Order: sequence, then structure tokens, then C-alpha cells
Amino acid sequence: MSVERYLPAGVTIEDLIIVMSAITVLISFAAVWSSLLHRDPSQKRAKLIAEQREALRGGMLAPRRRKERLNSASFMRQVVDRMQLMKSAQAGNISAKLMRAGWRSKDAVVRYLFFKLALPVVLGGLAILVFYGFNSYGLSASMKLVACVATVGISAYLPDTIIKNAAQKRQESIRKSLPDGLDLMVICSEAGLSLDATLNRVSQEMAGSAPELADEMSLTGLELGFLPERRAALDNLAQRTDLQMLRSLVNTLIQAERYGTPLSQSLRVMSSESREERLLKAEEKAARLPAMMTVPMIMFILPPLFVVLLGPAIVNTIDALSTM
Repeated sequence: MSVERYLPAGVTIEDLIIVMSAITVLISFAAVWSSLLHRDPSQKRAKLIAEQREALRGGMLAPRRRKERLNSASFMRQVVDRMQLMKSAQAGNISAKLMRAGWRSKDAVVRYLFFKLALPVVLGGLAILVFYGFNSYGLSASMKLVACVATVGISAYLPDTIIKNAAQKRQESIRKSLPDGLDLMVICSEAGLSLDATLNRVSQEMAGSAPELADEMSLTGLELGFLPERRAALDNLAQRTDLQMLRSLVNTLIQAERYGTPLSQSLRVMSSESREERLLKAEEKAARLPAMMTVPMIMFILPPLFVVLLGPAIVNTIDALSTM
């Protein structure tokens, strides 16, 4: 069976080999360059925190009626403004989703809306060009329509899928490192540090082991110093992370500041509860493992086992029957 019959019209097997070789060379070069490149994530986080500090300071000092001017040189922003996508009711929800994924820059919402609008158009046009223009793969009319509609649908949900996966990974990282962070907060509070100094100290100590949690605590410490209401800064922490344990921590901190209860005692209880929750999560995953391994064992382990055990007997039986 010839392989060229599955290739698009005008494309030979030599062209495919050349393209694949070029892609392999580029991937190898990128892998070597990425391994030799030294990255310091603390510098990026420090720059982002400095930008957040300047934004908070500008919001506190600037008049309330003054609005931030949009950058007219940005093509994405021009497209989004022309389509009036920033004025939609979903803009606030999109900003919250992006913050949970760790993207808090000013242009994050603009980039999301632009790719949400442009990807279905671009990839859908490419699918129409490939399947209808070049008549690749020799599909029928109904299959071409299904392929084009599937391409548009996948490209429309692709930004949401990427953001959801990034948010889940970030939440999981924060959940795993939260007990250690609470232990450090207990030590700092017992040493006599205030809540602002405690958050800043914990963010410095955990910058290497848990950068996501350190980033959130550092930003919360900045907001506690700049925002007029300290409760708003703590509520922002709960909204950015969207974790039940951090909501409980925020409520505990708010009650400790309102009623003057000892902060170290409350944090010690929260640390114990978070460790118990992490242990329960691990036990839950371990309990689900036998049920999850049943189908792979049936599909991939039992057939080779039957072949190894019953194969020689079947072969001997066939040989015995053939000699009769």
C-alpha cells in the first residue's frame, strides 16, 4: 500500500521527509538552547510584584475620574476595542479566571479575547482551504463539513481549556505547599511579626520551593499596605486562588484582626487541618487506584498473559492435529 495516496495533492514522500527532518532539527536546536539557557524565576516574579505595587500606588494616588488610556499601538487591543469585547458582561469573569491561572498582567484579558475571537476564524479558514481548496485526503462532502465544524469548535474552546488546565495546576501546587506556608506563618507570628511582615517573610522563604504560594502571599502583603480596607486584600487572596482552605484562612485572619484573637493559635489549627486534608486527598487517590487500573489490566496485561500461558499449548495442539 503506497503512503503517497494519503498525502495532500502535490506533496511527495520526499517533501514530507524534508519537512519532518527540518522540524526535527528545529526541535533539537530549541531543546539544546532551552537546556543551556539559565532562567531565574525570581526576577520575573519580582518584576511582576513591582508592577503590581506601582499599579496599586497609582490607583491610590490618581483621581477616581481619571481612566487609564488604552495603548493605540497594540493591534490586539485595537481589535478588541473595535468589537467592544471589553464591555461585555463576561469581562469580569474572564479576568478572575486569568488571575486563578496566574496571569495578572494588564493585557491578559485583551490577549484572551483576541485569541478567542481570532482562533476560530483563522483555523476554520485553514480547514476550509485544506479540505475544500486543496481537496486533501479525498474526504466526502459530509466528512469535510464535519472536519471544518470540529476544527472551529476545538479552536473556540482551546483558550478556555488552556486557562482551566493552568488554573488547576496552580491550585494543586498551592494546595500542596499551603501546610508548609502555614507552619512558617505560625513561627513568624509567634516571633512577634505583624500580618504584613509575616506574609512578606513567608513569601521570601518559599520563593524557591513554592513560587505560586509565595507570589500570592507577596501580592497580599502589598495589597494590605496599599488598599484602604485590609479585608478587601484578604478577600482578593481568596478570589484569586479559589481554594476552600485559603477561604478558611482568610476568614480566620479577618476574625483575628476584628476580635483580637491570637493569630498564632488560629494559624496552628489551620496548619493541622490543611495537613489532614492533604493526607485525605492522598488516601482518596490511593483508594481510586484499583478501580482505575482494572481497565488497563484487562486491555493490556491479560491478553499478553494469556498468549504466554496458552500459546505453547495451542501451538502443540495444532501440531499434533496436523500430524494425524
